[in-house]
Amino acid sequence: MKITLSYNNLKYSCDLNKPIDISIPLKNGDDNPNCFWADPVKFETIKVGDFVGSVKEGGSVNYQKVILTPHGNGTHTECYGHISADNAGHINNCLKTFHSIAKLITLPVSKMINGDEFISFDSFKTEIGNNIPEAVIIRTSPNNSDKLNRQYSGTNPPYLDSRITKFLCDTGVNHLLVDIPSIDKEEDGGALKAHKNFWGFNKMPRKHSTITELVYINNHIKDGNYLLNLQIPSILLDAVPSKPVLYQIVLI
Repeated sequence: MKITLSYNNLKYSCDLNKPIDISIPLKNGDDNPNCFWADPVKFETIKVGDFVGSVKEGGSVNYQKVILTPHGNGTHTECYGHISADNAGHINNCLKTFHSIAKLITLPVSKMINGDEFISFDSFKTEIGNNIPEAVIIRTSPNNSDKLNRQYSGTNPPYLDSRITKFLCDTGVNHLLVDIPSIDKEEDGGALKAHKNFWGFNKMPRKHSTITELVYINNHIKDGNYLLNLQIPSILLDAVPSKPVLYQIVLI
């Protein structure tokens, strides 16, 4: 199915039969990306009396309980409620529209004198350009497939220069997607400056804006503009597992 859409007074075509899924599928066990010391994902077969929720074990249907930590196990989308005591700060209350034009850029991971790895504001400004849509996706380089199951806890993973998120807030970018565990340093004493900058906590929180972390963008996917479909389950939490899907758009 092909659709036509307008953006910045230009028309594009988009083939909805060619989705590009940039979420990381979750498996049972520890073969998933893991951060912030989260327990591994667990799929547990339900057993009640003579009933067993496994066809392989002789049951009539498969029936399982899933135990996971959204912030620590794989691709997830979070809202301002992640750093707020607001009872209404759950993602289902914040993300109300699910399609936007997104710009994918690839940025190198730089190293500070103290050994910290980070994504610099200078490299970001070089790649982002002038025409910035509603969503920005940052792929870090080097980009290896071990991001699909990397164990990040206690490793001080790469994070964003907080000036990047201030820039995104100031320019009205509503959705940020990254392939790292967090846009802030693993242990920063609770400063969370990049998160606070993006959600505008120095003024009025941008309650409609989201951050998606731990995506995986294969190297064959080119930098540029895409139609983004950001899919979430209806769970009343500040963060939930999510499925961001891209569609290539072609100028017509």
